[in-house]
Amino acid sequence: MAGKVALLLWGWCPLSPAGAQTTQLLVEPPWTPPVLWDRVTLTCQGSGTAGATTWYKDGQRWRLQGPDRVVVTESGTYQCDRAGTGLSPPVSVSNAWLVLQVPARALLEGDTVTLRCRSWKDKPVTSVSFYHEEKQLQLLRDGTELSLSPLRLQDSGRYRCRGWVYSEVSQWKESVPVTVTVHVAAGVAGSLLFLVLLVGVIVGWHRWHRLASRKHQER
Repeated sequence: MAGKVALLLWGWCPLSPAGAQTTQLLVEPPWTPPVLWDRVTLTCQGSGTAGATTWYKDGQRWRLQGPDRVVVTESGTYQCDRAGTGLSPPVSVSNAWLVLQVPARALLEGDTVTLRCRSWKDKPVTSVSFYHEEKQLQLLRDGTELSLSPLRLQDSGRYRCRGWVYSEVSQWKESVPVTVTVHVAAGVAGSLLFLVLLVGVIVGWHRWHRLASRKHQER
C-alpha cells in the first residue's frame, strides 16, 4: 500500500522568476502530499486551450487532449502539459499507511503552518512523534497535528512523523519525509533589496569622491 511519494511544496504562481508563464497543478484538498482517500482533484493551470490538456501518470502519457481537471482514482505521480506553457511540476498522490501533510502553498517567514500526520483512510493513530531533520520535535499521545508559529527560515528542512496505527494488524508506521521550504516574506525581501542598493550607492559615492579628490590634487 505504501507508494512512491515525490514531495513538493508550492503555491500556484503563474510567472516564473524570469517572467515566463508556467504550467502548474492545483491540488484540492490543498495539502501536500495529497492522499487517495480524500478524493483528490487536480486542475491544470496554464495558457492554451483548457480542453487540450495532456496528462501524464508515472512518467507515461495518461490522457491525451483531455479536460483541464481530473479526479484521481489511483496513487501515483501526475503531471499535465499545456501547449503554451509546457509540462507542470509533478504532484504525487499517496496511498501509504502513514502520511505527513503540509499545506500546498508557499510558506513564508512569519506564517503559521500546521503539519498533520494521517493514517491510511484515517484509521486511529496514537503516540504520534514529529521529527525535523531526525530531531524529535514533539510526542503526542492523542493528537495528530503540530503547529509551527511563527515560521523561521531555519524551520526549512525534512519532516516526518511516526505513530501507532490501529488496523487488522496494528503496528508502528512511519511517513515518507516531506521537504519544507520557508521563503522570505515579500516585505522583508524588499527591505533587504533596498538596503543592498543603498549600500551600493554609498560605496559608489565614496569611490567617486576619492577619485575626484585625487584628480584635484594631481592638478
